[in-house]
Amino acid sequence: MRYRLLLLATLVATPAFAQQAPAPAAAADAAAAPAGQTPPPLEVDVTGGISAPMPIAIPPMPTQAVVQTPAGSTDQLGRQLSEIVANDLRSSGLFTPLAPGRMRAIAFPEVTAPAFDYWGGSGAQALVQGYIRANGDGTLTVGCYLYDVSAQTQLTRQGFVVPPSDWRRAGHKCADMVYTRLTGEGAYFDSRVVYVSETGPKANRIKRLAIMDQDGANSRFLTAGSSIVLTPRFAPNQQSIVYMSYVGKTPAIYVYDLGSGRQRLVVQNVATTFAPRFSPDGRYILFSMAQAGNTDLYRVPAGGGAPQRLTNSPGIDTGGSYSPDGSKIVFESDRSGGQQLYVMNADGSNQHRISFGGGRYATPVWSPRGDLIAFTRIQGAFRIGIMSPSGQGEKLLTNSWQDEGPSWSPNGRVLMFFRQGRGNAGKADLWSVDLTGVNERRVPTPLDGSDPAWGPLRP
Repeated sequence: MRYRLLLLATLVATPAFAQQAPAPAAAADAAAAPAGQTPPPLEVDVTGGISAPMPIAIPPMPTQAVVQTPAGSTDQLGRQLSEIVANDLRSSGLFTPLAPGRMRAIAFPEVTAPAFDYWGGSGAQALVQGYIRANGDGTLTVGCYLYDVSAQTQLTRQGFVVPPSDWRRAGHKCADMVYTRLTGEGAYFDSRVVYVSETGPKANRIKRLAIMDQDGANSRFLTAGSSIVLTPRFAPNQQSIVYMSYVGKTPAIYVYDLGSGRQRLVVQNVATTFAPRFSPDGRYILFSMAQAGNTDLYRVPAGGGAPQRLTNSPGIDTGGSYSPDGSKIVFESDRSGGQQLYVMNADGSNQHRISFGGGRYATPVWSPRGDLIAFTRIQGAFRIGIMSPSGQGEKLLTNSWQDEGPSWSPNGRVLMFFRQGRGNAGKADLWSVDLTGVNERRVPTPLDGSDPAWGPLRP
């Protein structure tokens, strides 16, 4: 797959940015290729793997005046913002940020007038420069500029006005700007993950709901751990989380409101309910319910009401996930004698099997782009895989002992999952892998982590 850095300069600015950014220098705007020549486009090639990540320079962001803020001094924040941008881009596997020792500091006026001769000698093909400024109303303005070093042109820019508590988001948004401009892919860095934080021995684990930024920062607990929690999933508006809990030792589905911290039971006075997930429009909660020795898929209005049964076959139907347009559902069922994947219309009609490989298939989840379904394949080991909604093109992305529970990034290019170590002392950790299967990395969490659910881009 080939991603091109186009040489046509595109200026994108928010109103706040346009008012507060440093004035562009005429020399930078006038820079161009020699007459009659067009510099070749920069490329990041991903063909069955990552062959040559793009070298990119991201020097510390200067500040016009050092000001103390609730988040720290602006000069310190400028250094940290650049580190966040570099770490995000590095984690994608498509970029190699220059080491700090290979970059000099830049002054505030250089943000819009890069020293292209210097950066050309550094080996960088792209350059990200920015600044941070404290505003009189207590907010922070962060500017972010992307340049093509060879063509000596500005490709795009954005500005962000944020409260000090959200300064990290400005770094993620800057990284998203760079990533989308250079790859043509959708953004995903300014997003959050809800997961299960685990402590204690395997036979007596304490499991609490936790939420964090996609890079592992700002992790915090949502529940106290008095009862086991499993399979948390964001609502599309990111205001609530649906999950299963063993309150009273009976599995049941709850919704947690992020604003108030209150929880409510979804389905009253019924048997075991589990494996919940919101519909794409947030109107329904899809879940499984066990009654009279049979487990089927149901849906219920998100605000509560009578459940509607969607499947009715002998065995266990569970793990439902909607297509992005809400028209179809993928789920797992053992109706054929072993766990396999099935697709049906959202009303339960036209149920048909799509998995036919060796072993068993579980935890299916539809890509936000609609083109792929991720799953856990169990054949000796547990591995993360993908296939088309028709079941074609199956590909396994991981090859460890126990990888399970995939969840898609907002742009449908990366999957987060959890990896369980062997034996009673084996840890559970969060990992991510991209669609090539090459860029695999551990996502840091304060404690053990499992059951990740990647949320949409933050508003």
